[in-house]
Parts: sequence; structure tokens; C-alpha cells
Amino acid sequence: MLLSAAGVFAALAAGAHAKGPFLQKINDTAHVIGNDLWNVTIGQQYGVKLFYKNQDLVGDAVGHYVSYNGAASDLNWTSASIHHQTKDYLDVKFTANEGDMHWVIFDDLAGAYQYFVNQALPDLGEFRTLWRLDNTSFPNGHTNLKDEPLPPLSEYVVSTKVQDETWERADGSYITKYDWTAWIRDQDYYGVYGDEFGSWYINPGKDYYNGDQLKQELMVHRESATGDAVQLNMIHGTHFMASSTDVFPKEKIWGPWLWYLNDGSKSDAANRARKEFRNWPYKWFENEEYHSRGSVSGRLVMSDGRPAAKASVFLGDNHPNKTTLDMGTLYYYTGETDDQGKFSFKDVRTGDYGLQAWSNGGKLADVSTTFLRNDVTVKNGKQSQLGKLKWAVSPAKKIFQVGDFDRKALGFKYGGAPYEHALVANCPGNLTYTVGKSKTSDWCFGQSAAGTWSIRFLADQKASRSSSVLTVSLAGYSEGTTSEILLNGDQDAPIGNLTTLPNDQSVYRSMTVAGEWRFFQFDIPKGKLRNGWNSIDFHVLKSSAWHGFMWDSIILEQS
Repeated sequence: MLLSAAGVFAALAAGAHAKGPFLQKINDTAHVIGNDLWNVTIGQQYGVKLFYKNQDLVGDAVGHYVSYNGAASDLNWTSASIHHQTKDYLDVKFTANEGDMHWVIFDDLAGAYQYFVNQALPDLGEFRTLWRLDNTSFPNGHTNLKDEPLPPLSEYVVSTKVQDETWERADGSYITKYDWTAWIRDQDYYGVYGDEFGSWYINPGKDYYNGDQLKQELMVHRESATGDAVQLNMIHGTHFMASSTDVFPKEKIWGPWLWYLNDGSKSDAANRARKEFRNWPYKWFENEEYHSRGSVSGRLVMSDGRPAAKASVFLGDNHPNKTTLDMGTLYYYTGETDDQGKFSFKDVRTGDYGLQAWSNGGKLADVSTTFLRNDVTVKNGKQSQLGKLKWAVSPAKKIFQVGDFDRKALGFKYGGAPYEHALVANCPGNLTYTVGKSKTSDWCFGQSAAGTWSIRFLADQKASRSSSVLTVSLAGYSEGTTSEILLNGDQDAPIGNLTTLPNDQSVYRSMTVAGEWRFFQFDIPKGKLRNGWNSIDFHVLKSSAWHGFMWDSIILEQS
């Protein structure tokens, strides 16, 4: 005979259950899982009553759930069952129409490994798992970039909302959850914690994430309506991207990752993360396709003879029709070449890939081209040795360049500053940069306000008699601000414009390094440059507060 729900809660809180990992049915829509250290009650949608050290860590918060496309579609669990059991662990499966959420529970582990198997997810952008936890037990947030108290709910109440999840305090400063963003592929561990409890996500295998090295996601935050401490696991994120809808093959696996509980110790979480990274791919995970892996290696050399030193390299979709940031259907691998241009990808799932590379600044700061090699086949247990690969660079003579080519706003004023809402408002409406005199840091990371930013430069007689090409590389763009590009202020004959770009949310959501990279080239006809001083002018025609252009590099070359 089953206990009442209240009776089961009380018994489990006191540790009255079978020893070791367990699945306990309460009724047709509620189950309890856990081990001797912790347990959680999972209903039709939400995981509540998280008991650890005899305390409920969810309290009045929402708890654990899985959703896609924001909060619009929370998964509803239709059943719970034991998927697999060994002497070491219990794999419990919660089934929904869209797919299966697994909790892998070991005897002595505070927390659980989790993974999700797709069955019928729709075409979508955002897909996530998350915890919303008691705000008194978890007052602080931690990522590899930020560690401090989460803003208290009381601050939101007395502040003015100015845009989505962003409030202005009386002193003019801002509260926004987007300041808790970080680069997902750089994470070791992150979560929320207090003096007695910590809840952490550790994702050592990141191949199931969408996007490339520049993929950023919101990691933790304070829920503005309720005060819940939010710990996000954005396994297919959409923040700061212009396009993010993907179709997923049936049986695609996200994970496993580790959800880890402790006493709030960051050093303990860091130690656990190091252990997880050493042990990935997980040998205990019994899935044949997961363990079917090989490796890829090679050496990139520029067509001018330079080694492609410290370039960003990426294994993604074969014969791609999306940017590297927008890819998300399958599995993705990121890395960097060494000083000699050598690269290596280990533990790559078998399949066919497209290899891409681009400048990450440094010795390749002038390289505006991108390398692509399709049909890179990875076989199980084999090393795909690609050998020496030639990467073509532009043979054109450079007239000037402002900013290193790395798809980032680094080097410019405020570029690379900590995440901060409205920082772009500190950039001027009008700015003049003189080639040969001005420093890179004189150019601001983003242009938003109405006005004109000009690059003054000298062209010799040969350049004035030749055609030229203006390359504009944007690290990001948030719609609402448009501009035309002029030569020597001539509004009657613009070189081009930046007016119809899709929105990537970066500039108005605290980004200071990158959003989604865009690349444009504009032809300047023969004889248009003057012999002597000239200017390229970026004239903002329409301005929208905190929206606009985030710069990467601007290059003028003689054709």
C-alpha cells in the first residue's frame, strides 16, 4: 500500500527509504528519486521538495524542470521508470512526448548525472534544464567570470524596469540578469551557493552544445518576480544569436553532465570539476553511439607562408549553410592552433564534419579570410590526419586597418570590459580616428548614438587611381540603429549601408566582446579616393538607446 504524499515526503526527509539509489512512486503523476544523501520529488512538470542534509532546498521556489522556447513549453512527464541498473548506479528515466530526461544516481554521490534523449522535439531555439531554488539557502551566484551575491528581490521592487529583465536603480545604475552571462565552452563549474549549501552544474563534455567558441549564455540569476535563485543549464541556447532554430535527429543525446550538491564550498566544486573533466567521456555511460569516437589533427599554414598561429578552429556541420555560431543540430568541437598552426581534436563522435578556422588576433590579426575544409570523416578509434592545409589570405595591399581581426571587440575602448548594461551609452555620437596617429583604444567598442564616426587616412597617387575594397567586420549588432557608409562625407553616393541586419541582442544585453559575427565588403570604384587625406564615415541615420554596432575590424585594401 502506498503512503500518502505527505507521508512519503516526511519519510524521505527522515531518510526512511531503501538504501542506495531509489525510485519511489507516490501516485501516477509523482515520484521520488535519490539516495542516502538527497532526494527530490518530481511531479508532472516540476521537481520539488529537494531534501539534502534534512533541509528542503526548493522551499517556495519552482524547483527543477525542463523546457523549450523559454517558459512557453515545460515538458510534462507521462511516466517514470528504471531505465538501467548496475551495482554502482540507477538510471531513472522520466518520459515526455518530446523525449526522455535521465537521472543517473550513484550510491554515494550528492547529486546526479543527467542527460536528455530526443524523441520528438519540435524545431526550436531554446532548450534547457534548470533549478529554481530557495533564495535564502542560495544567495550567491558563481561563474568562471563572476562571483558575488545575486541582487536581492527588494532591489527590483524599488527600481524602474527599462527593458526585458533590466531595472534602473535610483542612483542610475542597473540590475540585469544578463550580467550573469559567460562563455559556455570555457565553464568548469557554475551555480548558486550559500554558507551551508551549493548547487552546481559541471559540463565536461561540451560537444552537445550549439555554437562555437563565441557562444555565450546566461548561467545563473535572480528570478525578478519571485526571488528564486536560478541555475540554468542552457543545453541549446538562443541568447545573443541572430538565428537559432534547429532540427534535431531522433535519439540525439544532450549530456551527460553532473548536477552536484555540496556545503557551498567552491574549492570542493572545483575539485569535483577537475575529476569530471579527467573522466570524460564517461566510461560508465552505456551507449554505443556515445563511445564511437575518433580524433582529427592537422596543420594550418597561410598562403603567404606564415603558420596559422593561435587561430580558432571548429569542427561542425559538413557543407554548412549556417554560421558556426548558429549550428546546433548535431555535435560540435572547438579548439585553437599552436604557434606552428597545429591542431588536434580528441574524442570526436564519428561522422562527417566541416573544419573551419579564423583569426583569433595576434599574429593573424590582419587575416580577414576564413578557412573551410569539408568532408572530414571521423571513424571509431581512428585518427584522421589531415596533414598540411593551406589557408588563402588576401593578396591585396592594405591601406589601413582599425582593430584586430578576431570576431571580437577586444582592443577598442570598453571592449572586453565585464558585462554591464548600457555601457555602449558611454561611446560618443561623433568620433574621429586618424590612421597613424590614433590608437586602437581611441575607437569605441560599440556605436549606438546618432552622429558620425570617421576614419581619416592618407592614400597615395597609386591608390587614388585604383579601385579598393572596404571590409567591415562586426562583432555583433542589435537592431534599432542603422547607418550609411560614406566616402569623404558624400551622402549623395554612399559606399554602402548597415540597415537591414538581423538582431542578435548583444549590445543591449550587456555584451562587451561579441554577439554574432557579421562580415561585409564594399567596393570603392577606381578614382574615388583622393591623392592625400580621405575619410571613411559611418553615419548613424537612426538611433535607438543601447542598440547598435559592436566592432571587430575595419580594413581598406587596394584592389
